[in-house]
Amino acid sequence: MSALSTSSGDHRIGILRSAPVRTGIYTGVFLSVCFATWVLVANRVPELEPLAFARNVGAAGLMAIAACVPVMRFYSSPGDLLSSGLLGWSLLTLTFRILCIKFDLLDESYSTFQIFVIGSVCYLIVATLAWIGTIIRRARASHISHTNH
Repeated sequence: MSALSTSSGDHRIGILRSAPVRTGIYTGVFLSVCFATWVLVANRVPELEPLAFARNVGAAGLMAIAACVPVMRFYSSPGDLLSSGLLGWSLLTLTFRILCIKFDLLDESYSTFQIFVIGSVCYLIVATLAWIGTIIRRARASHISHTNH
């Protein structure tokens, strides 16, 4: 019985050793913290209301940079890019859903499903472009390696 629990524990640890999973979790946690902070500051700090535009631009920019981490890290590996990005975006979507419980009007413009689909489509497009770029790069590399005799 202890051998079974040890092997399943090793399996869970092995998943966390995967670079795409780690990157996705770190990205998702950072996106979630940024988004939660953004919502809390927007709703609970009325002194910053005159700076609402700057606050919104800064928070959206920080989240966009954080969302690009899987893209920059796994651009040459589209499958890892997609899995890492979707894992991170799923964590952000979960945070959005939890915050919708406390802040009733948060999901007035976009539902939780729409937020998930927006991020998923963006990561799918980028992963597809990375995949096409990888195919082109490999085709050119094999063409260059052949000599014309």
